[in-house]
This record gives sequence, C-alpha cells and structure tokens, in this order.
Amino acid sequence: MPDASTPVAADHESLRDALVRGNATLARIGPILAHLMATPDHSLFSDEIIARIRGMCHHLAWQVLRAQAEAAGQAGREAFAERHGAALAEHMLATPGLLAHCHALALEWQLTERLETQYGIDPVLSPLVQELIASEDSGLASSAMASLTAQARFAQAQRRMELPLAELPGDIFHDLLMNWRAYSGQLRSDAMIRAEAKLRNAFDEGAGRIALMSRVIASMGGEGRRALDIDHGGAAFYLTALATRTGQSRVAAVLSTNHEQTARLALGLRGAGLDSAEVERQVLRIDPKAVPPREIAEMPPEAARQILSESASAGVV
Repeated sequence: MPDASTPVAADHESLRDALVRGNATLARIGPILAHLMATPDHSLFSDEIIARIRGMCHHLAWQVLRAQAEAAGQAGREAFAERHGAALAEHMLATPGLLAHCHALALEWQLTERLETQYGIDPVLSPLVQELIASEDSGLASSAMASLTAQARFAQAQRRMELPLAELPGDIFHDLLMNWRAYSGQLRSDAMIRAEAKLRNAFDEGAGRIALMSRVIASMGGEGRRALDIDHGGAAFYLTALATRTGQSRVAAVLSTNHEQTARLALGLRGAGLDSAEVERQVLRIDPKAVPPREIAEMPPEAARQILSESASAGVV
C-alpha cells in the first residue's frame, strides 16, 4: 500500500474534477451569504438557514453589548443591547470567518433535524454516546457526559437561533472582538476595554462543544471510526469524526454533506478509514439520491486524504 507521500494516480482525475466543480460551488457561498445578509428586503430570502445565521449573529452582538453595559455600570443592560444590537450584528455579518462558522452550524442543525425526522436519530443522545457514558474508562465516560450536555445546549440554542460566545472557536472569538473594536472606532470606551478583558478571561475554547467532541473522538483511538456510522454516532459526532480523522476543518466536513458535494463526502469517509461498501452506505444515508463515485473502491485512505488536502490548499474550505 502506498505511503502518504505517494502521488495520487492519474485514474483518480475524475474525483479531482468533481472536487473542482464542488469547489466552484463552495467558493460562491461566502459572497452569496454576504449579499443575502446585506439585503434589506428579507422577504425575498425567507430561507430558514439565512434566518438562523442572522439570529446567531444578533445573539453574539447582544452578548458583547450586555458585557459592555455591565462594565459601565448601566442599569438598563437589555435596553442598551437592544438599542445597539442590530447595527453591531450587521457589522459582524460582514466577517467571512464568522459567517462561514454560523452557516456551518445552521447546516449541521438542519441535517440533525432531518435525520431525526427521517430516521428517528435523536439530536442529542445517540447510541454511541450512551455506550461511551457507560464506559469503564472513567475519563472517556466523563468526556462523553460533558459532550452530551454541550450537545443539549447546542440543540436548545439552535431552536432559539442563538449562539453563546463560549461556543465559538478561539480564532472566531478573537475576530469577533476585533470586529467589535473596529465597529466602535474612536468611541471605544474604558467600559469596552474592561468588558473585552473580562470576556477574554472567561473564554475557554476547550470547554466548547466541538472541542469536547474532538477530545472524545481522539480518546477513542481507532474506535473513533464508529462515529462515522451516522445512525450510531449521530450528526454531531459523525461530523466531528469526519473532520478529525481526515484533517479537514469542521466547516468543510459539514459542507460535504450537501447533495452537490458527494465526491467530497465519499473521499472524506474513505480517508477516515471506511471501506468502499461503508462509504456507499453512509453517502446514501445522507443523500439517498446520491451516486457514490466508483473510484473510491480501489483508493487507499491516504490517497483520499491527499486529494482532500490539495482541495483545501486551494483555500475554498
């Protein structure tokens, strides 16, 4: 079997071409989202995903504004956040990284709800999580319980179209605070400086849902591939395992579940260690109308990961 440095065979060019076409689709996501968010007539774009992204950004804006009002000693914190929240949220919506992250969360929740409706997969407590909580490994069991609690919070937040600051990845959290600074400009106050310091001191990326699930998958070692059975792992662990075991970003893993990204999903599953029959079953579980690429059958996992890495280096996802 070839090692990771072996060039990908020429007969995999059709998969490369499929990724190029997929990349072209994904490259349009950011500009389209930015346009939709900036359009004042939202009746033309009533899609749930757009509403959910907007709701998450508004919630983020209100959280930093509440912290600012608290640092300033203002009594009407909610009124202050309400007064300035919409404008700050609009400013945040122009941030590509935050927009992409919120988009991925909205798509993940859409997938989660669809799996519950179609297959009865619980959005919070999957069979895998139940097994891990009962594990004799106390550390793994504790991590699984923490991830269960985090997933329950995620479900509640998505139903309310909210996103707690504590659940942001570290780089997105930093960018958001920098955006807040830029928005305030010369009007930045001592209260804002104190509020930012307090928010940074309280932030712990490792306690967030995605970090907790990533640690569980890492702790499982080779058994982590069990999460790639979506009926067994549930959507959240499925996506986390797909990202962790292939070196993709979690945003890329989420986007690969789109019906136009079948090649990307199949490559990810193969790169994560599934055999061709399992790859086909999981692809069809996500999209029953998909046509899994035949080239996957003879492709070594490292070759699949190489193709995905080359696609990622193009800067699309």
